[in-house]
Amino acid sequence: MKIVIGSDHAGFELKEQLRTYLTEKGIPTTDKGCYSTERADYPDYGHVVALEVLSKTDTQGILICGSGNGINMSANKHKGIRAALCWNAEIASLARQHNNANILTLPGRYITLEEAIKCVDVFLTQTFEGGRHQQRIEKIDKD
Repeated sequence: MKIVIGSDHAGFELKEQLRTYLTEKGIPTTDKGCYSTERADYPDYGHVVALEVLSKTDTQGILICGSGNGINMSANKHKGIRAALCWNAEIASLARQHNNANILTLPGRYITLEEAIKCVDVFLTQTFEGGRHQQRIEKIDKD
C-alpha cells in the first residue's frame, strides 16, 4: 500500500509528523503539500490528494486541515472518493470497515499526535466488510 498525504497550513505540523512515522514504518508516502506553515488553501490539497487516490491502485490518502472539515469536503467532491473525518481510532476503523473510506481526514487543531497515529494505524490495517455495506456505498455517488 502507498499513502498520498496533504494538508493546509493548519495541518502542516501533524502532516510532517505522520509522514515521518509512516516512513519509519516502511510505508511509501507521497507528500502533495503544503510545505510550510504559511497560509495555504485547503481545497488545493484536498483535490490533489483525491485525484492521486483515484488514479492509482493500492493507494490511500491522508488529509489534514485545522478542523478537518474543509479539506474533507473538497476531497469528497470527487466521484469515487470516500474521505472520512476521524478523530479517534474507533471512527477510523468503522470508516474502513463500513464505508470503505479511501482517505482518512484528521482535524489538525483538535487531535493529539498519539490519537492521530492510532487513527492512521487502524485506517491502514482494517478492511472493508462488504455485504450490506457495499449496497450502501453504491448509493453514495450520484451523477
